[in-house]
Amino acid sequence: MDAATEATRSLQGLSPELTARVPHLLEAMRTVGAGLDLHVTLDRIVATAAELADARYAAIGIVDETRAGLSDFVTYGVTTAQHEQIGALPDGHKGLLGALIHDPEPLRLGNLTEDARSVGFPPGHPPMRTFLGVPIRVQGEVFGNLYLTEKRGGAEFSEEDLHMVRVLATEAGIAIGNARLHAATRQRERWIDGSVAVTTELLAGSDVDDALAVVAEQARKLADSAAGIVLLPDDEGGLEIVAVSADEPAGIMGTQIPNDSPVVEQLLTGEPVFVEDSASDPRMVTDIAQRFGPSMMLPLKSGGRVLGTLATPRSRGARPFTAAERTLATQFAAQAALALVLADAQRDRERLAVYEDRDRIARDLHDLVIQRLFATGMILESAQRRTIVPDVALGVGKAVDELDVTIQEIRTAIFALQQGPAEAPSGLRTRVLREIGTAAVPLGFQPSASFIGPVDSRVGGLTGKNLIAALREALSNAFRHAQATRIEVVVDATIRLSDGTRGVRLTVADDGIGIPDGGRRSGLKNLAKRAESLGGRSTYGPGLGEAGTGTTVRWEAPL
Repeated sequence: MDAATEATRSLQGLSPELTARVPHLLEAMRTVGAGLDLHVTLDRIVATAAELADARYAAIGIVDETRAGLSDFVTYGVTTAQHEQIGALPDGHKGLLGALIHDPEPLRLGNLTEDARSVGFPPGHPPMRTFLGVPIRVQGEVFGNLYLTEKRGGAEFSEEDLHMVRVLATEAGIAIGNARLHAATRQRERWIDGSVAVTTELLAGSDVDDALAVVAEQARKLADSAAGIVLLPDDEGGLEIVAVSADEPAGIMGTQIPNDSPVVEQLLTGEPVFVEDSASDPRMVTDIAQRFGPSMMLPLKSGGRVLGTLATPRSRGARPFTAAERTLATQFAAQAALALVLADAQRDRERLAVYEDRDRIARDLHDLVIQRLFATGMILESAQRRTIVPDVALGVGKAVDELDVTIQEIRTAIFALQQGPAEAPSGLRTRVLREIGTAAVPLGFQPSASFIGPVDSRVGGLTGKNLIAALREALSNAFRHAQATRIEVVVDATIRLSDGTRGVRLTVADDGIGIPDGGRRSGLKNLAKRAESLGGRSTYGPGLGEAGTGTTVRWEAPL
């Protein structure tokens, strides 16, 4: 209000010609002040200023955070074809635009090409001679400069034009301040909503890999970045990429940053790293850094414990992250880390409940089922000895043999149920069998499993970890949706992918009801995203039932 009052006071005592233009100025001020979208406001300001001063061209150069150049340049009067011929927009580091940044005072020229500070125009730039430049201040700081060129009719911009544009620039500063405040509020709301979405998703019971994928995806969307990447500490003291959200994720998953990288020590101590250009920064030592430009690398830190790192790189040539974006992203990373800790604690409680339930089932099988089967076998053996009919004796003997086999299978199941997580060997074959054994309890039957090729020695750690997660997802889908009575699992480590590279294929087939038209496919999408992040793919087709009923999921990835 003080700025507007001061600007209006400057109109007092002006010429009748200028006084006659005051209604036009007031209408222009009303137009500029309408709306809260920043870019719409800037477009409206340049159009209104050109009309008010009768100029052919107008522009606003927005000063960047370093106060040494321009971060954006909004124009009026320059056609799309002329923009294409001109090429890159001015950065404000030199010429008259740079002079106004370093000395933000009104400037009026009859012929800008004759000014010593002028550096000329690039090819394809429309000719410009007359010039009027006025700074735009927002809350006392210079936001940018308003430029007007080529007054219609060939005349120079007058002192009256300068007064009018200065008043308009004051109103523009107020409008821009309101628009920036509105934009900042909406931006904070989006980051808060994103943090809530991450927390809700993580506490919904997703496994660790899915939880990290959610964090990567939300961070990418909120930061308007080319990728969202989660890195966890590896066994060698460096960082490894374990979750990626990107349009082209192939080649990113599994990338390792060595422990001697300059950024690793800083990140693992809980300090964020901000990079202006990943492709040229010497601290970025991985090959994938060449794909990206500005980047934020934020520690996932909670309670003094660093769980990993969240990276949000933008494309090469994209605008750098602002101070507000850095602050909001840092807060998001802290909230995501807390949600990961809470989700992990919740999963521990759920696993404990599962193990307790498995112990109870094992005790019941041992104390009740096996004892009854054993007693039944003894009764049958007694009956076998007493019978004098050979066929009856033979049939009873077969029944006793089947009971012995059943007792052995139940004892094997009891051993699997009582086996703790730390007792499981690290081989992929054993982990697959363990997942199948765990799934057998809610399914009510034991899925079959077969292996082709040297599964344990050929399949790498990252691929194996994702294969187990894919198997868990497929078995979960079969239990929750398929109503299956038969499931076959095959792991083949001898296949060739479509590009000729060696790979591994997981096949999970059932005889259930299949995938209904219009049904949810979130599980299948998760399988596809997990495979694509490794450079593989996931497909599905008919199952094991009669006439192809049921579903067969094929998940494959490079070795």
